[in-house]
Amino acid sequence: METKELLKKVKKIEIKTRRLSNHIFSGQYHTSFKGRGMTFSEVRQYQYGDDFRAIDWNVSARNNEAFVKIFEEERELTMMLMVDCSGSQHFGTSEQNKKEIITEIAATLAFSATQNNDKIGLILFTDEIELFIPPKKGKSHVLRIIRELIEFQPKSQKTNVSVALEFLSSVIKKRAIVFLISDFMTSDFQKPLQIASKKHDVTGIRIYDEREKSLPNVGIIQMQDAETGELVWIDTQTPATRLAYEKNYTSKVSTCQNMFSKCAAGLVETETNESYVSKLLTYFKSRA
Repeated sequence: METKELLKKVKKIEIKTRRLSNHIFSGQYHTSFKGRGMTFSEVRQYQYGDDFRAIDWNVSARNNEAFVKIFEEERELTMMLMVDCSGSQHFGTSEQNKKEIITEIAATLAFSATQNNDKIGLILFTDEIELFIPPKKGKSHVLRIIRELIEFQPKSQKTNVSVALEFLSSVIKKRAIVFLISDFMTSDFQKPLQIASKKHDVTGIRIYDEREKSLPNVGIIQMQDAETGELVWIDTQTPATRLAYEKNYTSKVSTCQNMFSKCAAGLVETETNESYVSKLLTYFKSRA
């Protein structure tokens, strides 16, 4: 992509997503996530009404009287955007494909974090870590993230969410707000998700297209797996074929939803032809 065209696209996304983050999301983001991270401040003598679970038993034993731990809200948080850039993200049958929606969502979240003076980092992944941008503050840093989301060309087309989550746990030591954005067409990542969710505040954002849910009756068509390149002929006139397609999709979605629920991680699901704005706002409000 030429530099002039890239800058034009970056500017277009900045104008749209910055407006959303300024007028809609920054307040909801602050309410939903600020105060979730607490850091130790000091100990003081136990007072009537204090939560007994906050008692520091070691200090209390040394002083022969009860002391409690005092925590304060972290003034600065870190947001990590984990973005699936595998081949399936280029699929779309509406005005925008999944990659374009993902870019807008990531940019909106990044600007919302910037409004709260938080750091933002980026992990682009396929079945390997394609790019890691360490967390930093500032508009120029957010614009760099948007540029990478638009023009980055991954080496692989396949997906492995486990690899991304394991990498996150190894490089981000301090508790972070994590948005894992993918279509989650792979499902074998429960253990690393569980580990990451215990350490970080993890939310999955699942992007999908209506044609992934069901097949129209359009005769015999050739379909290609976006991640493996495999070509197959499908007879969509057969009811059994269309039913099997729907059941396969439903099974994958159910597995994904159950996995996030078991790991106590949030999940937002949005289709390419609907408003991700309302979906995110509903989710933020449910956390407030």
